[in-house]
Amino acid sequence: MKTLLKPILGISMLAVSLSASAQLSSTVTVDLANEGNLIPKEIYGQFSEHLGQCIYGGLWVGENSQIPNEKGYRKDVLQALKDLHVPVLRWPGGCFADEYHWMDGIGPKEKRPTMVNNNWGGTVEDNSFGTHEFLNLCEMLGCEPYISGNVGSGTVEELAKWVEYMTSDGNSPMANLRRQNGREKPWKVKFLGVGNESWGCGGSMRPEYYSDLYRRYSTYCREYDGNKLYKVASGASDYDYNWTRVCMKAIGNRMNAISLHYYSVINGWDGSKGSATDFTTAEYLRTLSKCREVEEVIQKHIAIMDELDPKNHIDLLLDEWGTWWDVAEGTNPGWLFQQNTMRDALVASLSFDIFHKYTRRLKMANIAQIVNVLQSMILTDQKGQGHMVLTPTYHVFKMYNVHQDATFIPLDIQCDKVSTEGNRTLPMLSATASKDKNGILHLSVTNTAPDKTQTVKLNIPGLKAKTVTGEILNGKFMGSYNTFENPDDVKPVPFNGAKIKKGEVELTLPAHSIVTIEVKP
Repeated sequence: MKTLLKPILGISMLAVSLSASAQLSSTVTVDLANEGNLIPKEIYGQFSEHLGQCIYGGLWVGENSQIPNEKGYRKDVLQALKDLHVPVLRWPGGCFADEYHWMDGIGPKEKRPTMVNNNWGGTVEDNSFGTHEFLNLCEMLGCEPYISGNVGSGTVEELAKWVEYMTSDGNSPMANLRRQNGREKPWKVKFLGVGNESWGCGGSMRPEYYSDLYRRYSTYCREYDGNKLYKVASGASDYDYNWTRVCMKAIGNRMNAISLHYYSVINGWDGSKGSATDFTTAEYLRTLSKCREVEEVIQKHIAIMDELDPKNHIDLLLDEWGTWWDVAEGTNPGWLFQQNTMRDALVASLSFDIFHKYTRRLKMANIAQIVNVLQSMILTDQKGQGHMVLTPTYHVFKMYNVHQDATFIPLDIQCDKVSTEGNRTLPMLSATASKDKNGILHLSVTNTAPDKTQTVKLNIPGLKAKTVTGEILNGKFMGSYNTFENPDDVKPVPFNGAKIKKGEVELTLPAHSIVTIEVKP
C-alpha cells in the first residue's frame, strides 16, 4: 500500500506555464430571470458496496479494533462523512447485491455464516456488517438508506421478508426477529432497488424477462406502518436505450424510478483502463470529454421516458457513476483500489454541472464509491491507529454542498473548445449556478484547460455585485493527489482571484482548477 500513495514521479511534463500569454478568456451569463428546478440533495448521493476495503477497513473496523471507532465505525471516516452532509447511501451493491442473502448478516456476529465474494477478488465475507450495521450508520450520518435487493440469486420471499424485517412495527415474524436482534423500532427505508445491473452481473437478463421479474418481486414488497417505499427498477448501462424503452413499456408506473449507470472510462485495445496517476495531456482531455458525454446519454434516456411517461411520474436515478482506472499496482485486482487526482475532481465538477440541468427527471446520483474503491471520497489504511486521506473528489463534493436543495439558475457559457480523441470536443470552461433558500447566488466554475489560466467575465443581469467570496481547488499538476504522508497537497483554499468593477465580476482561474463562489449585491 505504501508505494501506491507516493507522490507522482516523472509527471513534470504536465506542469505548465501560467504566463499572461497563455491565458484564455470566457464569458458566463447568468439568467436570474428564469429560475429552474430545485436541485435535489440526493444528486450528491454515495454508494457503498462489499468490495475491497470499502466496508471493512473503510467504514467498519469492528468494536475491538485498535483504530479509534464508535461502535465499530471508524471515527475519522464517520466525521468526514458527517461534514460532507451525505444525503443518501446505497448498499450492499452493486454486483454484490445479487449474491447477498440478508439473513446471513443479522444476529450474533460469531454465528453469522461466511461466504466467498466471487464478484470482487474471491474475498471471504464474514457478514459482520449487515442490515443493522448499515441502517444504524445511516441514522448516525442523518442520510436516507438505499437498499439494493437481490433479484439475481434471491427469491421473492427473501426480499419481501427483508422489507418486513426493516420496516414493520407490527407483531409479525420478521419484526419480532428484528426485536430479538436488538432493534425495537423499525427503520425508515424509502429507497428500494429491485435488482442491480440485471442485464449483466445481476443475472444476464433480457429487458423483457427482467421487467416481468420486477413486476413479480415488487408486488410482494409491502409498505408497513407508514413506511412508503420508492421502488427503483434496474436500468440501463450507458447507451442501452432499448433497455429503458422496454422497461418503461412493460413496467410503467409500477416503478417510481429507473436507474442508469455511466462510468467515465475508455478501455484500451488490451482491456486496460489507464493509470489513475500517470497520464498524458491527451488522456486528460479524453477523460473529461468522455465524462461530458453523460449529458447526451441522459438526454436520450429522458427522451424515451418523456415519450412513454409524458406526465413525468417516473424518475431517473444515475445510481452509479464516476471514473474507473486500472487498479493500483500491488493491490488485489478485484478490489478496484485507485488513487484520486485533480483529473478525477474535474470529472466530479463537470458531472454535477450537467446533472443540475436535468433534475426534472434526474432525482438522484450515487458516485462509485464512498471509501477506498474507484472514485472514492476517502482513502484509509489499517496500520496502527489508522490513517485517512480526503481525496480531491471529496473536496469537490463539499464545495458543491451549497447547491443541495437550491434552485437551479440557467446560464450561458461562451468559451474556447478543443477536439479530443474519439471525435469529441471539450469546452475549456464549465459552470453551474444556484440560488439558496435565502436568495444567495452561488456559482461553481471549472477551468478544464490543462495548461492555461483563464479570465472569466460574469454577466449577471439584475445583480450588481458588491462582494464575492469563495474557495478554489487546484494542484500543482493535473495529476496532483493526496497521500497519507502528504494529505493536504490538494485542498480548497480561499479564492482571491475575483475582481469587482462597477458591479461586474471578473474571475481569474488557474489551469485545471475549480472555484465555488458566493455573489452578494
